[in-house]
Amino acid sequence: MGGIKKSDDAVKATAAKKSTSKTTSKTTEKTTSTAKSATKTKEKAPVAYDEDSILHLEGLEHIRLRPGMYIGSLGDGTNENDGIYILLKEGIDNSIDEFSQGFGKRIDIDIKDGRVRIRDYGRGIPLGKLEDCVSNVNTGAKYNNSVFKQSIGMNGVGIKATNALSSYFRAASIRDGQMAVVEFSQGNKIKSSTGAAKPGTKNGTYLEFEPDKEIFGKYSFNMEMVQKRLWNYAYLNPGLKIVCNKQEYFSENGIQDLLLNEMGGEKKALYKLFDYKGENLQFVLTHTASLDKVVYSFVNGQSTEDGGTHVTAFLDGFTKGVNDFFKKEYDIKDVTSGLFVALKIGLDNPMFTSQTKNKLGNVEIRMPIIKEVQAAVDDWLRHNPDIAGAIEEKIIKNQKARAEINNVTEKQVREAAKSVVLTIPKLKDCRYHLQDGAKGANSMIFITEGDSATGSMVGSRDVSYQAIFSLRGKPENMYGRKKSALFENEELKNLTFSLGIQKDIEGLRYDKIVIATDADNDGFHIRNLVMTYFLLFFEELVLAGHVYILETPLFRVRNKKKTVYCYSEESRDKEIAKLGSNVEVTRFKGLGEINPSEFGQFIHPRKEGESEDKGIHLTQVSIQSLKNVPEVLKFYMGKNTPERRDFIVHHLASEIDA
Repeated sequence: MGGIKKSDDAVKATAAKKSTSKTTSKTTEKTTSTAKSATKTKEKAPVAYDEDSILHLEGLEHIRLRPGMYIGSLGDGTNENDGIYILLKEGIDNSIDEFSQGFGKRIDIDIKDGRVRIRDYGRGIPLGKLEDCVSNVNTGAKYNNSVFKQSIGMNGVGIKATNALSSYFRAASIRDGQMAVVEFSQGNKIKSSTGAAKPGTKNGTYLEFEPDKEIFGKYSFNMEMVQKRLWNYAYLNPGLKIVCNKQEYFSENGIQDLLLNEMGGEKKALYKLFDYKGENLQFVLTHTASLDKVVYSFVNGQSTEDGGTHVTAFLDGFTKGVNDFFKKEYDIKDVTSGLFVALKIGLDNPMFTSQTKNKLGNVEIRMPIIKEVQAAVDDWLRHNPDIAGAIEEKIIKNQKARAEINNVTEKQVREAAKSVVLTIPKLKDCRYHLQDGAKGANSMIFITEGDSATGSMVGSRDVSYQAIFSLRGKPENMYGRKKSALFENEELKNLTFSLGIQKDIEGLRYDKIVIATDADNDGFHIRNLVMTYFLLFFEELVLAGHVYILETPLFRVRNKKKTVYCYSEESRDKEIAKLGSNVEVTRFKGLGEINPSEFGQFIHPRKEGESEDKGIHLTQVSIQSLKNVPEVLKFYMGKNTPERRDFIVHHLASEIDA
């Protein structure tokens, strides 16, 4: 699980102050009758808008002022898309690009106490251009396709963003016995040098950096998330050895290893894996007994978790290939249900929909991919009649399963709809939803426990885009139950209708589903029960990033002059020391304990200039590995009470808040 806890607003004041200190700004005062009149009426004189109002920011200054434009969310390391992982990725990507061009078969990485060190054994950046390549935006060899083809970093910003957003940054290049070194702090050059390298030093590039706490606040690298990224690098670059903190990452069979590992072994496959390798397109696929479709997609070695045109084109091509072979018109849902795919493509000019490159937007690749996949699948089936038979059998099973689910669901939805009046019990709806376009783009629903918590939020929410669904208490544990059971449980039925997903998730009414429970054992239990509901029946909502946890302050620290809200014991102790004697500390265990007049600041976006303790704090729920979900749910929500109790006694007893 991970979180979105900060935005680039958190650094605007600091960064703006620094950037403007380097820019000369003049103020021309004009004494006119209008100005005098404004003074008399206590109105502010209009600020002059002239040549001196226009500020020029150098590239790295702009990155520090608006980091969100370059690395997405900032975060503290609890979410795999947080900024510190983007900085790490940009540093590694340069070494991966060297390997992809045939230079350097090993990358050494060390991550300790927030500082990252990366050493590759490629050609090394040309010594005379080292400083430009790490500090001058839009400078780099990757614009020249004769040097780098299908590289990950094509925007000329990546490693410069790492430099700009680090409190310390060092780059060194070794080429044929010569060495160049340059050091920076917060994007400002400290020193540089050139000279002879130590005898025997291999060619390559060395990067060292520490993300700036002024930008990211208190952060830490979650090594499980780092390991997932490094394994992806290994799967996508068979033959490359990555050593991070003395652990090796190496794959001999590439994305085939990825698929088997994520699927949980070859025994889960309904037939032998189909491994296709074209000039710029490669994929490995099989079907499993599941109805869920899973696609791991990559472009130039970059994971595209949100998919894109290459994924939709692949699925269309696969369906066309199957239908061509069987001379049928099977529905794409029946053909692809249970499909497990690892897909990678290479593009000289990839166009991503964001700086973090999670979704591909190139439309010109759609038809070429469809045709290539279609032809490959048709040819594969003609040479493997036994596999063709297994696929058709799977498609027929999918048809029957989908028809059964639809029939049961449609009938139950109709019956359930009769008991769900226009105003769903316990739902305080908002005015705009996802279906309302831009007005509902930020819509969210808070799932709360009990009337007290709901009461705190009702008076402070923004009714235009914030809805509230109140649970009566602990919802039913749905582990081991069929989806039809949702409509037999009054509370979960109402929640399903409130979300608009009674037929399918395409009817989702809110962009964010926020679980807002108390910070105590009962609250955590309710959170787990709600998460079980989502993971069992609406897993796609979690995979698509719609589900969040609301983080509320644990402490209120105040004296007669100031009130501060803290989200950790460390923050509490720090504020107590700041405020001095006569400090009152309140520990919040329930949302209902927070006054409605106070609560508003914890569910609305932080305003520009406000401190980090203000504004909504959300942790996005994510799934690190799909294969682990059934086992995790079985352990925590199944009937193995003695085993679970022993685990709690031996591992969690010291952490329980009594």
